Amino acid sequence: MKLLRRFWIPLIIIVVVLVGGFTVMRVRTFFGAGDGSGFASAKVDDTKPFDPKVVVYEIYGVPGATADVNYLDLDAQPQRVDGVTLPWTLRLESTAPSVFPNIVAQGDGNSISCRITVDDELKDERTSNGVNAQTFCLVKSA
Repeated sequence: MKLLRRFWIPLIIIVVVLVGGFTVMRVRTFFGAGDGSGFASAKVDDTKPFDPKVVVYEIYGVPGATADVNYLDLDAQPQRVDGVTLPWTLRLESTAPSVFPNIVAQGDGNSISCRITVDDELKDERTSNGVNAQTFCLVKSA
């Protein structure tokens, strides 16, 4: 009796763990989760190649003016290019199913424009006027 008083909590924990483990095993085998297929199925390896997306960033304005350009590359990582001469163009290709093109530019001229095309289709174009004009273009999903 003294031994049972001392070890009743660890015994309850062991019983609960065993019953819980048995229940999880039964539920997994009942629903077919224990067949070992996991994520490595033949369907994943059988994907068909597709044409890459071509994203073109363009910044243009007063010829000969310079601009500081910030954009997202196709992995959505910010990139910065300072002091580029206008017009400026960057062409990127991706095999990702979706991309998020975004560009911001500020120039030293009184007018600046941006344009984003994806697969030769114009997605966004903006123009800004003023001293040291700033503009941005954004495509939510392409």
